Amino acid sequence: MEIFLLGTPAFDVQKVDDVYTTFCSDFTVRSKYVIVATHYPFINFPGFYFTKMYQSSSYLIAIDPKKTLFNGMYISAAEPSFSFRTANYQGKKLLLIGGGEHKTGEPPSYQYTYGALEDVAKKYYPDCDILFRWDTRDCISLDKIPYVGHYSSLMPHVFVGTGFKKWGMTLSNVAANIVVDEILQKENRFAYLFNPSRLSAFKNKDEFKNILVQSANSLVFDKFRPAQMSFDEIANNSGSIIEINNQKVGIYKDPNGKIFAVKPICTHLGCQLSWNDVDKTWDCPCHGSRFDFSGKNLYDPAIKDLEIYDLD
Repeated sequence: MEIFLLGTPAFDVQKVDDVYTTFCSDFTVRSKYVIVATHYPFINFPGFYFTKMYQSSSYLIAIDPKKTLFNGMYISAAEPSFSFRTANYQGKKLLLIGGGEHKTGEPPSYQYTYGALEDVAKKYYPDCDILFRWDTRDCISLDKIPYVGHYSSLMPHVFVGTGFKKWGMTLSNVAANIVVDEILQKENRFAYLFNPSRLSAFKNKDEFKNILVQSANSLVFDKFRPAQMSFDEIANNSGSIIEINNQKVGIYKDPNGKIFAVKPICTHLGCQLSWNDVDKTWDCPCHGSRFDFSGKNLYDPAIKDLEIYDLD
């Protein structure tokens, strides 16, 4: 068996007779079964996963504590929550500290994200060296339980595994077993808990309302609200949305003042993006897509780059 899809974006799945065709950037794949394990499901209709899940970002730093470290992995019980684990790197044992969780697309501050982790590091290890910083994000369902099983009743033989809520190492194994049993038509006693069509997820009315309100704002209302900044107010190494000839333009000025201008509309479903001044990215508050300051697509569910403007 040859594996073609590793690192290759897929952007559509269509059924002809009893065979599905998966469309990728350079080729197509025909198969009887399709498993959508793409982090965020890229098939919008049917399924409507963009109405029943969101993405959450969290942050990590790696430090050299300059002293002997503990063994094991720990997470604090109080809020805000921080996790602690060790990792070996070039012959040293480093400490990884994680936290700073927030909904992807909400503009974060350095103080709340990396700054909070650095404060914790200095509190317990005053002489530490902070070596690396990075962040990640994951999909979260309305009721915090993954969606695993049939993608939609309208797409037989198509399966999904998503919404692992940052517990992917454990829940991806659960998902794999459920999907395999579904394909082999074997009963799985846990399948009903993760059924993607379950209505119980919508009992979390607050979470569902938040998704609808944010989507309405970003899809419609934010586009008609006046920009909050002017071009001259944007500092170097920062960005914002401004208006040029009554049109919204996303502007980033690099540390030397070089200008990068993009159309600040997500290429997934058209939500207006927000500027992330911590990572210097354009983030989608609706579904969590992310683009770098030059408009290059970084994270799903969007798969296309932003439109670029030439202001010269």
